[in-house]
Amino acid sequence: MIPPLIVKRAGELALGIIAITDHNSAENVAAVIEAARGFDLRVLPGMEVQTREEVHLLCLFDSLEQVLDWQEVVYDHLPPLKNNPDFFGPQFVVDASGDFLCYNERLLATATSLTVEEVAREVVQRGGLCIPAHVDRMSFSLLANLGFVPPGIPFAAIEISSRANVQELQQQHPSLAGYSFICSGDAHRLEDMSNRTVLTLGAPTIAEIALAFRGQEGRKVKILAA
Repeated sequence: MIPPLIVKRAGELALGIIAITDHNSAENVAAVIEAARGFDLRVLPGMEVQTREEVHLLCLFDSLEQVLDWQEVVYDHLPPLKNNPDFFGPQFVVDASGDFLCYNERLLATATSLTVEEVAREVVQRGGLCIPAHVDRMSFSLLANLGFVPPGIPFAAIEISSRANVQELQQQHPSLAGYSFICSGDAHRLEDMSNRTVLTLGAPTIAEIALAFRGQEGRKVKILAA
């Protein structure tokens, strides 16, 4: 999934917004933003953080500066271990054309020491949105690991996977009431990229997306049928 091919695939799917949310890192965000220059595509800087509770949370921002500031916090809360490329695979950092720059040698495929609540509040404090990822899955999700959505945590919306049924989830988990849903590709391969979520926005910004999640000022979010 090198940057030019991500941008090309987004065009094929007629996507206007994508988010780059690598695991516990944002070191490839700048490359995709650069690769998208000149295209009608907004690239949101982001990250998928693994919390102390083994929950995956999506963290979305407006600017590269915001996500890199957040990256420093996440790196400070990772265990001081090096990646084992033979077990987890090499962690590449690339440029906008997809050419190799360096390896990220930190162990990223692990949990941080940050709690779910700490991640959400720190992200919101930095002007971002925090969204529990793939809550319908049986591993690394808020519902699988905690069993409910904790009240009072500033989640912007809830992400489901492509196989999930929103109505069934809401019946099984009353704590989901009141949240908007998105259906993202959680794409680890180009063919995983998805165009199921439609946002009605005034502009492709975090503030506008937040309005859509709240259904305010004519902004809205809708999941298309598979």
